[in-house]
Amino acid sequence: MRIGIGTGEKNYDERLQQQGISRRDFLKFCSAVAACMGLGASGASAVAATLTNPARRPSLVYLHTAECTGCSEALLRTTQPFLDTLILDTISLDYHETIMAAAGEAAEEALQNAVNAPEGFICIVEGAIPTAMDGKYGYIAGHTMFDMCKNILPKAKAVISYGTCAAYGGVQAASPNPTGAKGVSDAFSSLGITPINIAGCPPNPLNLIGTLVAFLQGKKIELDQLGRPLMFFSECVHDLCERLPHFRAGEFAPSFDSEEARKGWCLYDLGCKGPRTYNNCPKVRFNETNWPVAAGHPCIGCSEPKFWDTMAPFYSN
Repeated sequence: MRIGIGTGEKNYDERLQQQGISRRDFLKFCSAVAACMGLGASGASAVAATLTNPARRPSLVYLHTAECTGCSEALLRTTQPFLDTLILDTISLDYHETIMAAAGEAAEEALQNAVNAPEGFICIVEGAIPTAMDGKYGYIAGHTMFDMCKNILPKAKAVISYGTCAAYGGVQAASPNPTGAKGVSDAFSSLGITPINIAGCPPNPLNLIGTLVAFLQGKKIELDQLGRPLMFFSECVHDLCERLPHFRAGEFAPSFDSEEARKGWCLYDLGCKGPRTYNNCPKVRFNETNWPVAAGHPCIGCSEPKFWDTMAPFYSN
């Protein structure tokens, strides 16, 4: 499956117009990506130039391992503009099991063609890697998920672990972890694989787009000690939260249905893990609309390793 229009065909403005997207909407999206990357207002033009440069359209191989597909679902629901009319027109998505039309041998052929293409590819992994019993807890096309990744990841120009399952094992790795689920880095560090971890359950799609833009621009992507890009994960959720003034004032909501909760009082006493979590959720909202704490639910620390074990129970501190 190859999506998009390459060099020598209609320019990007014409393609946007055909898809019902105005240049204003496109630039608004680029501004959101630039803000997510910490580039400021002036960075929008650089993001736009990167996304509209046909010579830099990356070939993308998107692998699914042990996961719920929630990360893909969040990515596919990106709006203003919709993912399928912009982002998939910017990249060459050569393999994605969830949305590709091909199946069986045709799908396997598409995967092999993509990973062996001379121009190279970027590989995104969604899901944990089952390692117990020689990886026999997860198969795709007759190969274990472990073997599939072991053969493909070393060939990639860059590897992105998309979602906390791929980054650190996620719910699959929660105790007692019978499948031996691991994150990509833990599973393949012996092969020299150092993935970029876009953590979250699910992550904000703009963090993935920002990472791809930075890679296409040739920028060095600085990572924290957990392999997460500092441009998205350098600040504590608590410090960015709009409820922070209430925390400092000692104003804590006693229950979810209380008047205090509706007034925006702090949710710490109801289990919020914001003080122990690093992510940009409060300032880079999903679809530029909302994030859990603003919607009235405590942060559960989903971008942190082993959060299913270390952050639970979610409604107490």
